[in-house]
Amino acid sequence: MSSIAVAAAIFCCLLLGALAGMALRGVIPHHHLDSDTRDLIKLGVGLIGTMSALVLGLLVASAKGAYDTKKSELAQMAGNAILLDRVLAHYGPDSAGARDALRGALVAMVKSDSANHLEQLGQATPVAREELFDTLQALVPQTDAQRALLAEAKSLTINLAQTRWLVFAQGGSSISTPFLVIVVSWLTVLYLSFGLFAPRNATAFITLVVSAVSVAGALFLILDLDHPFSGLMQIPDAALRNALTVIGK
Repeated sequence: MSSIAVAAAIFCCLLLGALAGMALRGVIPHHHLDSDTRDLIKLGVGLIGTMSALVLGLLVASAKGAYDTKKSELAQMAGNAILLDRVLAHYGPDSAGARDALRGALVAMVKSDSANHLEQLGQATPVAREELFDTLQALVPQTDAQRALLAEAKSLTINLAQTRWLVFAQGGSSISTPFLVIVVSWLTVLYLSFGLFAPRNATAFITLVVSAVSVAGALFLILDLDHPFSGLMQIPDAALRNALTVIGK
């Protein structure tokens, strides 16, 4: 389910909670809402609000940490690709095939015809990756310098492949679904209490709607941040595109 759909569902839960609170206000006997009961309810929802804030902080930290990690790994891939190309360039003309294979693999990652092409970063073009390994294995160094450069090129290629498969292995969500469900349930209880004490007028209802939209929007940003290769906050492929401008030159 997309982040927008989840955020919309969260908004509906919050709004339904507020409406349920308004409806309960007309059903609950007045002596059940005396000053002492109101104070107890406020203490309870205050505790729930504090716990919700703490868990939301954990969700933000988890999503931001995963986002920054994958952004760093993408930049590392671009840097290793540039270094590998320069090592192959110093190897000599025999490495032209390997350099072409490297450039082809990067081109496959930054296809301009797909908005979410990086979402399948670890899956794209397995043939191109194998071609790069096979081309390096086919090289026959003639001097000690070429042997050293070839060994370095193979090491960089392995590091590049490791980073790419690491990005693929980390493709799952960093946000625990039970965490999210619990937070939404707590927030729904909060809005139920808001509706329970809110006056029945347009201003109060609009205030509840606007605050529910704000909370759902905040959770949307957290969920979108948890999908760094798609959505509104996806990691830009500028690092890979910059690498392409120098690879093969």
